[in-house]
Amino acid sequence: MDGPSAPTPAGDVLEAVAVETTAGHDPAESAEVESGPSLEESFGAVRNLEAVMRIPVTIQVVLGSAIMPVANLMKLRRGSAIPLDHRVGEPVDVVVNGRTVARGEVVVVEDDTSRFGISLTEIVGGNASNA
Repeated sequence: MDGPSAPTPAGDVLEAVAVETTAGHDPAESAEVESGPSLEESFGAVRNLEAVMRIPVTIQVVLGSAIMPVANLMKLRRGSAIPLDHRVGEPVDVVVNGRTVARGEVVVVEDDTSRFGISLTEIVGGNASNA
């Protein structure tokens, strides 16, 4: 692509995950590694980044959770309602590979009103706890 591109929520999410994965890394340790071509020199940073960007990840939206005894679970039937710990209108967690990366509001998708979507309201930083 030509020219700088505007930051995207996905870019913010990837940055938040990258911050956490590099936390505690001592750059001085890297200096002791044998000299030779870097990965960037060997493979080309742009080409590698493009390959990484094509990797599919599973995104889950957590509406809430509930804890109940097995006896109550066994009594559930079609039409049973399970109360969750989130209330209507509260932000829901957006989880990627088991890690909460964002929060948002449930919305109806404009192009297909039979589908739900998420409007992101917060990108969770690298110090967030897992969902």
